[in-house]
Amino acid sequence: MTDADAPAGTLLESDRLRLRRFTPADLDHLVELDADPEVMRYLTNGRPTPLPVLRDDLLPRILAGYERSPGLGRWAAVSRTDGEFLGWFALDPPAGDDRTQAELGYRLRRSAWGRGLATEGSRALIRYAFDQLGLRRVWAETMAVNVRSRRVLERAGLRHVRTFHLTWDDPIPGTEHGEVEYEILRSGR
Repeated sequence: MTDADAPAGTLLESDRLRLRRFTPADLDHLVELDADPEVMRYLTNGRPTPLPVLRDDLLPRILAGYERSPGLGRWAAVSRTDGEFLGWFALDPPAGDDRTQAELGYRLRRSAWGRGLATEGSRALIRYAFDQLGLRRVWAETMAVNVRSRRVLERAGLRHVRTFHLTWDDPIPGTEHGEVEYEILRSGR
C-alpha cells in the first residue's frame, strides 16, 4: 500500500501494523486496554485507568496533541490485515523546548504480545523520527524489572543509558530496583 492508498489519519505502516490518529470513537479501545491488569502491571500495579480519566483527560489530550506537536503524539496501532485495535505507540515531545528528541512509548493488548509487534512498531517509529522528523534522539524509560519491555527496546536498537531511582507516593513491586533509560541517536543507526 502506498502512502496515497493509506486511510486518512495514518501516520505510517509497517509489515503488520498501521499507526493512525486516535479518534473519539477509540475510547472503548482505551478502556479495554487499560482494564487488563497484566497490561497495567508495571504502570499502576494492575489497576485500570478510570473511565472519567480516559474520557475527560487522556483522550482529549491525545487528540489536541496532534495540532500542538505535529508529527508527534500517541498513535492507535491496528492490524493491517483486519483493522483490529492492538494498542498504541507514541513519540511524545519532551518537556521544555527541545524539539530534537522524543520519548518512545507503547502499550499493546495481551493478545498482541510475543509476536514481535512491539519491536516492529518501535522500529518503524524510530525510522520515522529520524527520517521524517529529523530528530537526533529517541529515548524510552521503563521499570528495571520490566524485562519484556527492556528486550523490546534493545531489539529496536536502543541502548541502556542509566538506571535511576524515583520516589513514589504509592510504589509498586519492583520500584526498589529503579527505572531504566534507553536511547538511540540518529548517528547510531
